[in-house]
Amino acid sequence: MAPRILRAHDRTPAPWKNGGGITTEVLAHPQGAGTDDFAWRISVADVASSGPFSAFEGVDRIITVVEGPGMALTVDGTEHVVDTRYAPFAFSGDATTDCRLLDGPIVDFNVMVRRTEAKADVSVERRSTVLRPAPGTRVLAVVLDGTATLDRESVRLGRLDAVLLHDDEDPVDIVVDGVLAIVALMDIH
Repeated sequence: MAPRILRAHDRTPAPWKNGGGITTEVLAHPQGAGTDDFAWRISVADVASSGPFSAFEGVDRIITVVEGPGMALTVDGTEHVVDTRYAPFAFSGDATTDCRLLDGPIVDFNVMVRRTEAKADVSVERRSTVLRPAPGTRVLAVVLDGTATLDRESVRLGRLDAVLLHDDEDPVDIVVDGVLAIVALMDIH
């Protein structure tokens, strides 16, 4: 099976679960799952104003600032300043979470996993790497800035384009000219 290419221009923006912003889903599992029944969901969100985050019971979240000056997240009463681009921040979707933008709108990258069904790890690469899913794992790589090229297929990925590999696929060399988020997703059986 060949890696699956997911182009940013093929995605359709939708309102947040709480209606407070816009999200664009990169990929969810199972296919066609909504915000209430996904095992895992990866998206990019435009955050134009401060306000509460949607609650996702039973979900672990990892959020990464992609554009803008950042935000202060108050998670169950404790403030966390998330103002470094490309630095993943993990928190519970069960928590009461409020966002205060630091100095204007941001774009963030979101990974959400239902903790009874999946686990996720997010890392960021700024150099060429090999995408090699471990047994029982899928790897989704998303270009957060710049470009990336899949060596084997000579497929070029632009900003917010992604590639998905399953554990039964051969490793893929990826040349990074920018910033790449790598999400390892493992189903819990």
